[in-house]
Amino acid sequence: MNDKTSDAPQNPISDLLVIGAGPTGLACAIEAQKAGLRAVLVDKGCVCNSLFHYPAHMTFFTTSERLEIGGIPFPSTNAKPTRSEALEYYRQVAAYFHLDVRQYRRVERVTGADGAFTAHIVDRFGRPGTIEARKLAISTGYYDLPNWMGIPGETLSKVHHYYYDPHPYFEMNVVVIGGKNSAAIAALELWRSGARVTLVYRGPEIPPHVKYWIKPDIENRIKDGEIKALFRSTVSEITPDAVVVETPRGRQSLPNDFVFAMTGYHPDFTFLEKLGVRFEGADRLPVCDTETLESNVPGIYLAGVIVAGSRTNEIFIENGRFHGRQIAAALALKLNPQTDEARAGSVSDPVH
Repeated sequence: MNDKTSDAPQNPISDLLVIGAGPTGLACAIEAQKAGLRAVLVDKGCVCNSLFHYPAHMTFFTTSERLEIGGIPFPSTNAKPTRSEALEYYRQVAAYFHLDVRQYRRVERVTGADGAFTAHIVDRFGRPGTIEARKLAISTGYYDLPNWMGIPGETLSKVHHYYYDPHPYFEMNVVVIGGKNSAAIAALELWRSGARVTLVYRGPEIPPHVKYWIKPDIENRIKDGEIKALFRSTVSEITPDAVVVETPRGRQSLPNDFVFAMTGYHPDFTFLEKLGVRFEGADRLPVCDTETLESNVPGIYLAGVIVAGSRTNEIFIENGRFHGRQIAAALALKLNPQTDEARAGSVSDPVH
């Protein structure tokens, strides 16, 4: 773990700086390293920050082998791994490859150009620093930026765009906004922990693509009246004591203590635009080469869900993890790796 107070410019320039240390970002650094390149990762949070903020008891939809990176097997006690198992796996992979991961450092801006980029960063104490690299790979995901509803009361402290643990909401009146996987999981866990739950969803029913073991569970709870559901409905206002809902039967005011707005998330388009990345179409697809994943800005590569723009349901860990191979293959043709001796002297301490 690199824990220096400043990523000082006297450090040797890296071949690749990966912005975002989630599974795809880790895969990018691993594949670059395998290609003989010196890679550094930086993240505004911890390793796999988005996964860390998933619900505490979450189970993945996919099997463990489809989450593997770097050719390292992912052992799991169940057919589908849990959040905690995934976090342990990715920590172990980062340690195995001695990845230079610089956590809790936010990239404020990037200057320079292809072959000589400088990332200007701020650590968790507000101290500035820089990291220099010949190429950039952006793998910032989308989970950090929720889709706001733009309604009165959305900024009240009782409103949350992330669900983590149900315990604090025992005996509370809770509204869950949304009807997809995250909303269904939150509603079920909250109800099982003693909350009085109302699900508000603009669709006519629970969507068919909700996880197959979740969908019948939530539908049966609704059918039995254990979880109240308002379909074809939208929240128009949130007050300290209530949630105002527009339903097919008219406006309703629900007594309320807490709201979980599971309305989805979106990539950081503003950061990408500042880098000069262009977007096309209503889905804001970034311009990039489909083979190399190099964007319209020379030397800046895109990886993970941001490749799909606002269509965040198209790329997951299962397919985004292969982006590192594409990027590393392109970089290997463009860069002259340092000698083994020089590289051995620049490897950081392993992640613990």
